[in-house]
Amino acid sequence: MSFEEEDKTLVELFKEVILTEDKLEIKKFLDAQNITDVVDLIYEMPEYDSQIIANMSIHRAASVFKLLETANQKDIIHELPPSKAAELLNDLPADDRTDFLEELPSNAVRELIKLLDPEERKITLSLLGYPENSIGRLMNPDYVYVYAYNTVAEVFDTIRKYGKNSDAINVIYVINHKGELLDDIRIGEFILNTPDTPVSDLMDERRVISLNAYDDQETASEVFKMNNRIALPVVSQSNKLLGIVTIDDVLWVATEEYSEDMQKMGGTQAFEEPYLDIAIFKLYKKRVGWLIILFLSEMLTATAMQFFEVEIEKATLLALFVPLIMSSGGNSGSQASTLIIQAMTLGEVTIADWWKVMRRELFSGAMLGLTLGTIGLLRIMMWQQLHLYDYGPHWLLVGITIFFTLIGIVLWGSLIGSMLPIVLKRLKLDPATSSAPFVATLVDVTGIIIYFSVAYMVLKGTLL
Repeated sequence: MSFEEEDKTLVELFKEVILTEDKLEIKKFLDAQNITDVVDLIYEMPEYDSQIIANMSIHRAASVFKLLETANQKDIIHELPPSKAAELLNDLPADDRTDFLEELPSNAVRELIKLLDPEERKITLSLLGYPENSIGRLMNPDYVYVYAYNTVAEVFDTIRKYGKNSDAINVIYVINHKGELLDDIRIGEFILNTPDTPVSDLMDERRVISLNAYDDQETASEVFKMNNRIALPVVSQSNKLLGIVTIDDVLWVATEEYSEDMQKMGGTQAFEEPYLDIAIFKLYKKRVGWLIILFLSEMLTATAMQFFEVEIEKATLLALFVPLIMSSGGNSGSQASTLIIQAMTLGEVTIADWWKVMRRELFSGAMLGLTLGTIGLLRIMMWQQLHLYDYGPHWLLVGITIFFTLIGIVLWGSLIGSMLPIVLKRLKLDPATSSAPFVATLVDVTGIIIYFSVAYMVLKGTLL
């Protein structure tokens, strides 16, 4: 049976069960499905989203809820009775609950926080106190800690008593009485030692890899990438253990950051909502700013062409190649900026590598320009010799102009495209804002200047 057929069968079965209005039967049916299948069911039948959540066992409902898009989560919370909404929010992991609440208006947050149990309310308010996009907002307070004087037997007693989160007990954290993080020990170490072994015997001198609560969330992604861990401790400035961040949260952050970068590289502001859910006017506001900036920048191209108006009047032939020149420079710049932004995102390139990047782009840009310049020269020669177009008595000089211009503009585009993201990063700005359209526009303006400067040097005394 195909995936589509299975999905259709699940929808049809659910429709049959929901029509019975037997809550026990509905709950039994939903609890028997995989979590991801229930998520798909909600997307297929959004009109039943709150009923589906309300009729599941609360722990499974929370697992489904945290996988849904924010728009669906808002609809469900709005439609659920207050008692059920309170039960659902209280069962959500603190980090997932915080992630949901920070997407809501402040008045809605105040009302929902009132529904939380006192302890969950305290944890949520604590997490919401951290800056937006900080690691503190991702923090999960469900972790297990022990002291250096505890024995292995006492550690397992602590795990059984406090180990709520199965992801969190793979690593046990050792602290002192001040709450400072001393070490993190994999659970396998405790399993392989005798019950009377003190924790201090399992500790080593290696530095504990941890995250700072006030660091940007992208930092967590980089640290996880460099270390084979499913969870990392989060500490304060004074090294006090505050919570943990798990790999699933970091993957969500990485996905969101990738989406934002792609949107910025396309020349728009980042969207906080799915494309089909965003209001038309909001979509307009996200796009119009960059378009105005790019339009005003392109006006500089017209200004540059006006500066060379006399040369164009003397040799109108040069105007034929303006689109070719501009597109070649813009394309090479867009290529370079995309490659460098991706490399910086993956941690392959840092600000300190600027000279290595420039050196590589000098060579690669020159070779690319030489290739395109040769093609341009050959094209003019072939069209002239085959009588497909008459470039006049000085056609060879025109071809040489195009040849050297393409070398210069492709090299220049490669340098601009590669260096601009690094400069923005150095200024603590988002490199993704050096989007392909922006680089292409910048190279267009300078490309006109390069083109007519080369033309003036090559064609002076003939066409000019």
